[in-house]
Amino acid sequence: MVKVFLVEDEAIIRRGIKKNVEWEKNGFEFVGEAGDGEYAYPMALPLILKSKPDLLITDIKMPFMDGLELSHLVKKILPNTKIIILSGYNEFEYAKEAITIGISEYLLKPVTAASLTAVLRKVK
Repeated sequence: MVKVFLVEDEAIIRRGIKKNVEWEKNGFEFVGEAGDGEYAYPMALPLILKSKPDLLITDIKMPFMDGLELSHLVKKILPNTKIIILSGYNEFEYAKEAITIGISEYLLKPVTAASLTAVLRKVK
């Protein structure tokens, strides 16, 4: 099973992803979630370091620590972790920075369970 961790500051989106993706059926184990990279409870970075996911899904714009900063730290500490960024912003600068960090996929919101599942399977 591929371990997946989700970081999304919008609780309704986080719950929707967690609930609507058929994790186990597609070979994934959902190992944790957080509402922000740094300060919101639960804090993502310590939980990510503890669970050591194979795949991280993170929002790009969050308070305190954004998804790009979180991704950079995760890649530095857990270089084999693949990262999927979710973004409501179709801006080239975000995508460009994501490429330099080594992000596996960059998806624009809104994202459906089917499209996210397809990308998860591709990245797996």
